[in-house]
Amino acid sequence: MFKPLNFYFISLALLLLIGCDSAPINQTDDITRTTKRKHQLVYQQLDINDQEDFNQATKGLIAPLENAFIKSDDGAVIWDTAAYDFIGGKAPHSVNPSLWRQETLNNISGLFEVTKGIYQLRGFDFANMTIIESDNGWIIVDPLTSTETSAAALAFARKHLKSRPIKAIIFTHAHIDHFGGVLGVVTEAEIAQQKITIIAPSGFMEAATSENILAGVAMARRSGFMYGKDLERSAEGHVGSGLGTGPAYGTFTIVQPNDTINETGETRNIDGVEFVFQNAPESESPAELTFYLPQKKAFGGAELVSRNMHNLYTLRGAHVRDALRWSNYINEALLMFGDAEVYFGSHHWPIWQKNKIHEFLEQQRDLYKFTHDQTVRMINQGLNGEEIAEKITLPDSLSKKFYNRGYYGTLSHNAKAVYQFYMGWYDANPANLNPLPTQDSACDYVELIGGHDQIVSKSQAFFDDGNYRFSAELLNKAIFCDEDNQAAINLLAKTYQQLGFQSEAGSWRNAYLSGAKELLDGPTQQQIKLSKMKGLLSNTSVNKFFDTLAIRLDAEKAHELELHIGIHFSDLNEHYLLVVKNGVLRQESQPNLDTLNANVSLTHELFINMLIGQLSAKELLLSDVLEIEGSKLDLLTFLNLFDKPTADFNIVTP
Repeated sequence: MFKPLNFYFISLALLLLIGCDSAPINQTDDITRTTKRKHQLVYQQLDINDQEDFNQATKGLIAPLENAFIKSDDGAVIWDTAAYDFIGGKAPHSVNPSLWRQETLNNISGLFEVTKGIYQLRGFDFANMTIIESDNGWIIVDPLTSTETSAAALAFARKHLKSRPIKAIIFTHAHIDHFGGVLGVVTEAEIAQQKITIIAPSGFMEAATSENILAGVAMARRSGFMYGKDLERSAEGHVGSGLGTGPAYGTFTIVQPNDTINETGETRNIDGVEFVFQNAPESESPAELTFYLPQKKAFGGAELVSRNMHNLYTLRGAHVRDALRWSNYINEALLMFGDAEVYFGSHHWPIWQKNKIHEFLEQQRDLYKFTHDQTVRMINQGLNGEEIAEKITLPDSLSKKFYNRGYYGTLSHNAKAVYQFYMGWYDANPANLNPLPTQDSACDYVELIGGHDQIVSKSQAFFDDGNYRFSAELLNKAIFCDEDNQAAINLLAKTYQQLGFQSEAGSWRNAYLSGAKELLDGPTQQQIKLSKMKGLLSNTSVNKFFDTLAIRLDAEKAHELELHIGIHFSDLNEHYLLVVKNGVLRQESQPNLDTLNANVSLTHELFINMLIGQLSAKELLLSDVLEIEGSKLDLLTFLNLFDKPTADFNIVTP
């Protein structure tokens, strides 16, 4: 039987498989006075030199991770900790001091003892892997993004701890950096033979596939900006992503959970370790759980809480998250697990002492509730999302806490997310009901301002005055009118660089600097290497694949056609009917052989090989293991109706 594929979002999986080399961005020679003044204000507002986080981030260190250099079988670099050796000491002028502090902490890596019997591996990937000792072995929580990094992390743990067999694996939520490396720590045969328990929250499968498998290619392209994938690792380029350094670019796998947490308060005894679970759907992930270990008074918070402001809307593109519900779950965890003496999460470093954990949970709870409540208050005053984002300000009691700072999510785009959650894209102003696309209106703006030379000149004046946001707005018009306007390109790249240098959010910095790089160098030639996902795709529901096929249908080619194609997977004895009619592709019930244009019988593996590009349509038709009844011409017509997704479409140019 097919096992639905669990994705962080297929977009991140695709992002990690896009083949390209990072390259240095052509930086401006100096940091502007405006940017330096912005950074000086950070030092005045925050106690950057406060050492409590550093004490907690190094507590329990058993073995530091030094120069982890992990490659895939084909020689591609998946993980290189030495690339970030430049981070440390006082922040350079090219990085917001608050973000520099966060990334310095994120780079404290190795094997740590959280409390007796609980260990964490940090710095092997975007997320943490946690090991919990049971009576006869280990329970693994969140086995990272890729098989390569998870295998390296487990090997590191076994080198420094007494090696024990794996008894259970917990996927805390449906993001790929928390399950994609599972077959790096166990094999499917071991799971079956040793009866290893695989635990996940209810709705895990659907949550992981429904949102992102359809728009995954576009999300992958946008994720490259959010995570700074193509940026040089340097003080002028990528320094991290706030939530962690960045994703690992390896091989992704999945196994199906065999135990599901459906309700808050459910308990399990896993090889002698008592667990109390909280089910927290529609919080940071559509499917998420946290857990409490009463014997150890330890709270595993997953990603319900973390040491930064998280995303209510993620810049890669996704459904908006429910801020109020999220806040309520944190309050529920505080009430249920208030006896905890240590907190550990899926990212960042732990917190010890009951009073500090209480304060942390209260602060994170109120962070999301404040964002929700004050945004809705201003909605009801008639403000739109942009106006609210400009006006909303956290009270000092929340904003002064480093774990509430906008290193990943920001108050600005989270407020817009709450607006979108309730009100959608339209702000009720008729001027915004049906505006022209930027590319269609850009030349009119340029003409009104006085032509290309004038718009660049005026943008330079705004740049010199430190008004980078408006300079970027004007220059974007200039480039969408004339993408070869080199003066506008150079100035907009410099503008994006200054905005990136100022950004406290790693995600914003990455987006701005990626935009600057692409203006100067063009989009990186990218290719989605689906072959590395074969193991994942083999476990994906066929219905999901047919959904993705439907959104690739070229309606202009198909709108006059009506085709009925039967698909029979001979090794699974499963039948499907695909109908093209009215410019759409639908899945229908069991095919009637008398009405089919063509009926195809093939193995599931052959189907996967076609999907990942190892077999062309022509090769498929000529294959000896493919049986076709009916019209081969109609089948070929059907196969030629579908677009091939591209991962390198323009973003900062028309």
